[in-house]
Amino acid sequence: MQTNVSALNGKLILVTGAARRIGKMLARAAARAGADVIIHYGTSKAQADETKEEIASLGRKAWMIQADLSKADEAANLIFQANKIGTLYALINNAAIFEPLTMQETKLSAWERHLAVNLTAPFLLSQAFAKQLSSSAPAALSSSSIIGRIVNILDWRALKPGADHFPYTISKAALAAMTKSLAVSLAPTISVNGLALGAILPPSGKPVSADFLKSIPAGRWSQPEELEEALIFLLAGPGYVTGEIIHLDGGRHLI
Repeated sequence: MQTNVSALNGKLILVTGAARRIGKMLARAAARAGADVIIHYGTSKAQADETKEEIASLGRKAWMIQADLSKADEAANLIFQANKIGTLYALINNAAIFEPLTMQETKLSAWERHLAVNLTAPFLLSQAFAKQLSSSAPAALSSSSIIGRIVNILDWRALKPGADHFPYTISKAALAAMTKSLAVSLAPTISVNGLALGAILPPSGKPVSADFLKSIPAGRWSQPEELEEALIFLLAGPGYVTGEIIHLDGGRHLI
């Protein structure tokens, strides 16, 4: 399936952690569908610059905003900063910390760090996003039309927790629960859905076992366009879909 290049025409979308890897792929996907993109980054400014240039090459506008999402005040202020550019149509909560810690290895500092970035920041951003829309389009709030969308980037582990990546998994499981709660809280004008990812990109600087694909029923890595298609469905598809978590993991969460 080819992405509809006008599906998000004129829409402004904020992607957290958009400088690199999955976030960069999400930002480019939104741009290819016609959106203008606000690129949030933490420390990867050079990579954020590259993402901005790539979006510009697609004929769309792009802006960069730096914020440390481990700090609640900076996370809460990110939507305010984005609102100076324009009214957001969608928020993609992608930024996350992913550390291979077992429960025994997880110190309190690591636990708090994962929760701050992977759970508290999406909460604060979603709360501020909803307030921005209610103040910018009060008349639409009395109707059943969708005026905004939130997509939370999850992990197949979120709905099938194991012992690995303990603080990461717990934070993503909580984000999955929050996705459903937000869908009820922000209906009927803001849809909230999750995209639970599996084997999209190999981990940075870490070799992948030759047996890795045996744990995936589909027997392969995802194709980039599959991530793009799933995202655009949640951003531009039926507004009647809310509170759903789509697994893009080749069936990995099933076994």
